[in-house]
Amino acid sequence: MNRKLRQYRLRLWHERPWFRFVLQVRGSVLPAVLPRTILCGLFGELITVLYTLGWPVALPILAGVIPNIVLGLLLVFRTNTAYERFWEGRKLWGALVNTVRNLARQIWVIVAEKEPADREAKKAALRLLVAFAVATKLHLRQEKVNEELAHLLSTDYYEKLQLLHNPPLGVAFWISDYLQQQYHRHCLNIYQLNTLQNLVNSMVDTLGGCERILKTPIPLAYAIHLKQLLLIYCLTLPFQFVSELGWWTGPIVALISFTLFGIEEIGIEIENPFGRDPNDLPLDAICATMLGNIEDLTTLDPPVKLTGFRNKQIA
Repeated sequence: MNRKLRQYRLRLWHERPWFRFVLQVRGSVLPAVLPRTILCGLFGELITVLYTLGWPVALPILAGVIPNIVLGLLLVFRTNTAYERFWEGRKLWGALVNTVRNLARQIWVIVAEKEPADREAKKAALRLLVAFAVATKLHLRQEKVNEELAHLLSTDYYEKLQLLHNPPLGVAFWISDYLQQQYHRHCLNIYQLNTLQNLVNSMVDTLGGCERILKTPIPLAYAIHLKQLLLIYCLTLPFQFVSELGWWTGPIVALISFTLFGIEEIGIEIENPFGRDPNDLPLDAICATMLGNIEDLTTLDPPVKLTGFRNKQIA
């Protein structure tokens, strides 16, 4: 009977991930808000002791109606603002993935191969597209150029990239330079060059959008005022509850404090979506997806073998 019960519980655990999420600590705000929650709960118990000893510490429960409304509006605004930043970051990286795919596909198909070495040059150019994404990721995380880029760039490019203040911009320059060289070699016509350069411009625009999110934090005065208001509100809750709840005041205050502090902490967690925290965007996985797409593309032969002579005539 005990064995069947254990099997049932194990099956319930795996079939209903909701319960696993409830008990999951990694990625939650529990470690951040737990000290504040315990402090507010203990303060609630202290007020209960004082009330039991006859101190006049009780306040009418209606005294918190207006602060409830104001604090609720502030928390909603704070969370919505943070989520807008998170979602905009995801849209920008989604746009970058699509732009890299389109640019890689067009380079692979359109750029004519006049010499045997041209195929390897095209592969190197496609790896530069992934290098741009990886360099953007490191730039947004304020990390230095590292080995993630070593296998995507030539030794000369890798050494130069380490000296730049904005590595993604340097990679974008090399992509544009490659396209310009192909135009001068008559492997592209002017219309194809403009189309491909516009896609490179879109990649740089995406970089600028991500930098705008990173370098525009929530105003400090707003963040400070919200924290102060939260703390004051949670510390005044025991005075409103003690006459009705008695010794339950501490646990109830701790529960309400956990809810409010947690909502605020969620906003802090997601307002910068480019880091390495569990709640940040999976930029490593996105870059790995781009690399896989490029590697798959280079295994295909272009359906039409363009020649340099044909492109020269079109130009």
